[in-house]
Amino acid sequence: MTTLTWERLAVATGQADDDPEAAVRQAYREAGLAEPEHVIVLASPLAGAVAAAWLTGDADRRRSLEADYLQRLERAGFAPGGLPGSGAGIAGPAAGGDGAPATSSAGVSGRGLEFEGEGVASDGALVFRMLRGLGEPGRSVREAVRTAPWERARSAAYAELGPTGWAALWEATGGRLWPQVNRLVTDIRRGIDEFGGEELRQMTLDAVLGQHDAPWLSAFDGLDGLKRVAERAGWWWPYERVALVTARPTEVHLDDLGRLHRADGPALAYADGFALHAWHGMPVPADFGATMVGLTPARIRAEENAELRRVMLEHFGFDRYLAESGAKPVHSDETGVLWRVELADDEPLAMVEVVNSTPEPDGTSRTYFLRVPPWVERARQGVAWTFGVQEQDYRPERET
Repeated sequence: MTTLTWERLAVATGQADDDPEAAVRQAYREAGLAEPEHVIVLASPLAGAVAAAWLTGDADRRRSLEADYLQRLERAGFAPGGLPGSGAGIAGPAAGGDGAPATSSAGVSGRGLEFEGEGVASDGALVFRMLRGLGEPGRSVREAVRTAPWERARSAAYAELGPTGWAALWEATGGRLWPQVNRLVTDIRRGIDEFGGEELRQMTLDAVLGQHDAPWLSAFDGLDGLKRVAERAGWWWPYERVALVTARPTEVHLDDLGRLHRADGPALAYADGFALHAWHGMPVPADFGATMVGLTPARIRAEENAELRRVMLEHFGFDRYLAESGAKPVHSDETGVLWRVELADDEPLAMVEVVNSTPEPDGTSRTYFLRVPPWVERARQGVAWTFGVQEQDYRPERET
């Protein structure tokens, strides 16, 4: 695949055309491992982290997880019960001992496990019952499945291309994708930490990142099994007997810099309700979008969180805020007018109003507002700052 294809894959949403189970099994075989007895598909990295913590925890930890996280998930507004699967459920071998399929739309089945009901998607408690039926997962095989094959592929490329050639290859492939994808991974881990604490965040360090391994996979030859999983799934946890696999998100919204961004809903969302809300990469509360509708200067001033207030100002418009908030000019000269508005528990909002000396086609002159640091005392000083020069050095021959 091309780097552009990998770039799209890293932020792909919705269910893939093919189930990831066969790809997961291929990745195990390529690592020299026996295939997992069970492949479980869940709806989000959070669901995967909770399931991984349950499988690897002792009896007390498992009871705590069941009591704690089902309540937290329900309070957070997740699907009923809170740990839905993607519909793929739990899969054993390609067919059961009697030739019947290992998955069932009526419930969840596979290798001696069978549960009645509406399926994983509607009952998080059912997921814990399913996990109890699995037995011990065995040790994590992430090192064998992902880390060791990566290192072999990187070493082979480095040996073939040399330091300069490898650097050029990385710059043209993974290096282009890494900043954006790394931000996404960091944001997801932050969301999991905020939901369930440090233990769950630590569980994510044992995951293979699926589609979010795109930067590395785009640079390497081979690794067909890992690449096939990345084309079909999100984060996944490989153990000796069990592989926990999570689905891709249902929505991803980014700004021009590749940061999570959305004003009227979650910027990143999964089918079970796990979601991240952000404005140009900055985390915001889930209900923040609603507050952006009908904003007024009074509402902005009333916001106690300085970071959120700045987001509101950006959305509302600095020039509009100045016009509607009763701001007073503090200095004017031939370059423009310096305005300042005091903000509670934050630095003042300072802006220079300037008029474009080049008329528009209709003969009018457009007015602009330039935000400047709060220490600016004079209009010329502020305009000079926007050009990166000292006030005494700002002497344009012709303003444009």
